[in-house]
Amino acid sequence: MHPALRSWRNDLPPNIVRLLAYLGAIALLSMAGAHFSQSPKVMGAITPVHQPEWIDVERPFAAFALSIPEAADVPANYAIRRHTIGNGRKDILTLGELDSAAPFLRVEIYRPGNEIGRYADPIAEMMQSADALGPTEVQHLESPLATKFGPLTVVPFLASKGTPRRCLGFVRAYDNPRMQLSGWFCQGGTEFIEQSTLACALDRLTLLSAGSEPKVGALFAQAELSRSYCGQRDPILAATPKYHLLWKALANRQETRRAGR
Repeated sequence: MHPALRSWRNDLPPNIVRLLAYLGAIALLSMAGAHFSQSPKVMGAITPVHQPEWIDVERPFAAFALSIPEAADVPANYAIRRHTIGNGRKDILTLGELDSAAPFLRVEIYRPGNEIGRYADPIAEMMQSADALGPTEVQHLESPLATKFGPLTVVPFLASKGTPRRCLGFVRAYDNPRMQLSGWFCQGGTEFIEQSTLACALDRLTLLSAGSEPKVGALFAQAELSRSYCGQRDPILAATPKYHLLWKALANRQETRRAGR
């Protein structure tokens, strides 16, 4: 045999060959054991985490205000939600406790980004946002509600989750600027909140900062020209109207009805 064709193993002592084979087997067993014992952790580490479509903004900077003097001692909250992909924004203002027979008002101003091309059905979207209330017996009133923001679609429904309540849902979408105003006004008892009371509450929704959206500022400026001051249209003679239809009066009216039974 030609020397170049001889295997290098023929030049090694038999004991060294056996030792190398033994060490190789140990290495293979160690690698297999490490793979089976660590693979679940590795797979768990690389499993993609589901990102929610909407995230809450920490320390939100309020762009809107809902000033109702009679609700000064009522729990209030301001939240901002951002769409993780399209950068749409929802400003959510609430007054009152969500699960209570006392009046509860929620107002949402949605300024969509690239997450949608056009608005979904506004009533269906409003009902989806009210899912925590368990809306049932949903109605659709033919006559819109006149407000300073223009005519709003009003949707009465019953809240079946938590404290039973009757609610007035409302919604209106704008194309220029792209904005949707929606929410609901609820109370316990056997009657819905009067539509005039809802219009009075929305009369107090104002803009604090339009940021880089001047068309939103123009919309609210136009709304102020249409402001009714809860039925008192003269801002000079009645700049601070009495809210005889809101919160304390509603609660007192419920107490009076229960006492008269």
